[in-house]
Amino acid sequence: MDRTPDFLTQAHDERDPSPWLALYLDQSTPLPDNVKAAWLADSSSGSRQYLLPFLRPLARLTIILIQIVKVFVPRNWSHSMLLHRFLAWGLKRFVSPEANWLILRHFHLGSQVLAFIGRNSPAPVGTNPLEPADIDALKDEMFLKHDLNLFNFVIRLNTALRDKGLALCKAEQVDFSMIKEPALRLEDMPQGKLNFLDLQSAIELFTPLYQLMLTDNDFWRAANSLQLDETIGIYTATILAAPEHLILVNNKHPLVPLSTLRAGHRLVIHGLSTEMLHSLLQRMQAAQKAGEAGKVGQGETSLYEQPLA
Repeated sequence: MDRTPDFLTQAHDERDPSPWLALYLDQSTPLPDNVKAAWLADSSSGSRQYLLPFLRPLARLTIILIQIVKVFVPRNWSHSMLLHRFLAWGLKRFVSPEANWLILRHFHLGSQVLAFIGRNSPAPVGTNPLEPADIDALKDEMFLKHDLNLFNFVIRLNTALRDKGLALCKAEQVDFSMIKEPALRLEDMPQGKLNFLDLQSAIELFTPLYQLMLTDNDFWRAANSLQLDETIGIYTATILAAPEHLILVNNKHPLVPLSTLRAGHRLVIHGLSTEMLHSLLQRMQAAQKAGEAGKVGQGETSLYEQPLA
């Protein structure tokens, strides 16, 4: 099935220009063309335009009602495995191929960004990468593990730095070896007749369910993990000595917890920030390799050709 977005096949009309084509052609945000095309195709869908405005207020009202109900539910009441099975079922049957592809990519990219920071820290720390190969792999509590990974990484990294009396700083030789394109293909995503739901609508629908079937601690932590986008952005900018790139990250101050009502919208921002940060690292990786290739051309030995000590 051809997944080329309509805005890339229609002729440009100067009296009625496509905003989606303008955003696709714009180069101010670092995104690969295939990712940007998928993102904008999902954003310009009928589901996003006509369904989301009705779903969003209903989802937020449901969050409020569930919060009231959970006052009377045991504090540790949770059905995480059932939740993830239901999420995987819903994604496979109702969510658009573009949205599913972007969701699966997010786990891979997020894992690579954490590995990049952990490897380039003056006190290196390991990570627990999440690399689901397909939607069924999400049943293994992947969404919950993603949130836990982020907080645990921040704790491990800063504990290691404090124990050694160090601070995160510019890396002398930046290691980009973990940065790569995930082996995920858009054409492999479910493409049934009911796979029409856009990413934002799907997130708004699933957020109340996430709240209902997890403990208050797990849901609150998941919602506020989004504010760590700023933290991860600062870590990366420090390692690269490139603070100007922090403008790409904007998901509120990490020290000021926000209401969970806007968690769905902020989750979309979180996904886009991760895509842009990963794309930026890929560009810098390519520039580093080009610089090494240039040195080889001038008679110097490439890092990849040097014998091991």
